[in-house]
Amino acid sequence: FRAVGFGVFISMVAAVLINGALSYATSPGWIPSPLFPVYVTNIHKAKHGSDSEVYDTEGRFDPAKFDAIFSKYGCTYPDKLTYSELQTMLKGNRNMNDFFGWMASRGEWSFLYTLAKNKDGFIEKEALRGLYDGSLFEYFEKQNADSRKAR
Repeated sequence: FRAVGFGVFISMVAAVLINGALSYATSPGWIPSPLFPVYVTNIHKAKHGSDSEVYDTEGRFDPAKFDAIFSKYGCTYPDKLTYSELQTMLKGNRNMNDFFGWMASRGEWSFLYTLAKNKDGFIEKEALRGLYDGSLFEYFEKQNADSRKAR
């Protein structure tokens, strides 16, 4: 979180929450580690309910479901989402009685919106694709590093 431009406090809270939630689910065994590591090779095991379903239960990206986000919820522009459209999507993806999934999705998408919205307040399709392939974080890490050097 620090590398992509969030402050120290938010980054610390996010680290505790994310590692606390994902560590045991991604663990290769039954005994939890006191260091709360996240095992990326098992990240598909940490998939929660009420998500966008763009990744399946085995961690594979589904391009049709990715495109469906914009065809179903991108009402203002076909390749962008407003904050309101994002909230509509979150409500549409809710699974009944999945309170953890609701909160996790809201938190994830709120951080994404804060990080990736353009100057007009839209999340663009390519930015969202970057979230799913990881390039969005590399882009913001580089941008943040460049701005630190300029100071």
